[in-house]
Amino acid sequence: MVSVRQLLAAAVDLPGDSARLESEVLLCHCLGKPRSYLYGWPEAEVEPGQSQRYLELLRARRQGRPLAHLTGEREFWSLSLQVNEHTLIPRPDTETLVQWALELPLPERATVADLGTGSGAIALALATERPGWEVLALDYSAEALQVAGSNAAQLQLHNVTLLRCNWLAGLAGEQFDLLVSNPPYIASGDVHLSEGDLRFEPASALRAGVDGLDALRIIVAQAPAALRAGGWLLLEHGYDQAEAVQTLLRDAGFEAVTSRVDLAGQVRASGGQCRAH
Repeated sequence: MVSVRQLLAAAVDLPGDSARLESEVLLCHCLGKPRSYLYGWPEAEVEPGQSQRYLELLRARRQGRPLAHLTGEREFWSLSLQVNEHTLIPRPDTETLVQWALELPLPERATVADLGTGSGAIALALATERPGWEVLALDYSAEALQVAGSNAAQLQLHNVTLLRCNWLAGLAGEQFDLLVSNPPYIASGDVHLSEGDLRFEPASALRAGVDGLDALRIIVAQAPAALRAGGWLLLEHGYDQAEAVQTLLRDAGFEAVTSRVDLAGQVRASGGQCRAH
């Protein structure tokens, strides 16, 4: 049998700048142990089945498979969420949207909809922080909703409802205090779609027409009818799309239109408040 130290040494050629960290994450996943175990027991022998599984995961990572797909999970807003090839991998930048939503002066029993929920990251983070909110998680992908449902069950959240829906179509008459979305916003010809983790994520969660604004246009157009007076629409978008999204919001009648920067200092989210109907 091989030791923990030997298995970690076998991963020095992983791509990227985080080879050591990724090898530790993968080995812990196979062992069912915390990372502290690797440091405390570097000479511990690993069962053949576990070491074989680890080496298989290393091969897949060398081929570019996302780490989150290999472990089947990703942390977001301190929540451990299941992810797979049917969902976008939650990213720390999207926490900007969650933080903004939590700062809004919404009612204690606010009604909220997360459009294109994917793994449920935004909806579940908001439902965790605001147990009094009723959160509706929408997605057109039945496979994505299955993942979001599993995550909601794992977190034992009872203030989240999942619904298969193409943005807000089919919700005529429903009104919310907050609409939030991390929709597709990458231009169909963007070279980044053929690089890194994006190669393995669902195209429907990434591509949004020639300029990357197709989904954002639909959401902004549908939102006023689905918001109560004074309600908010918050949208994640590309680092260079803030001006365009702000224009869409103002043209649709939104007020107090502004943007927020993400953890890297990029303008990542824009939003506005619905005026009285």
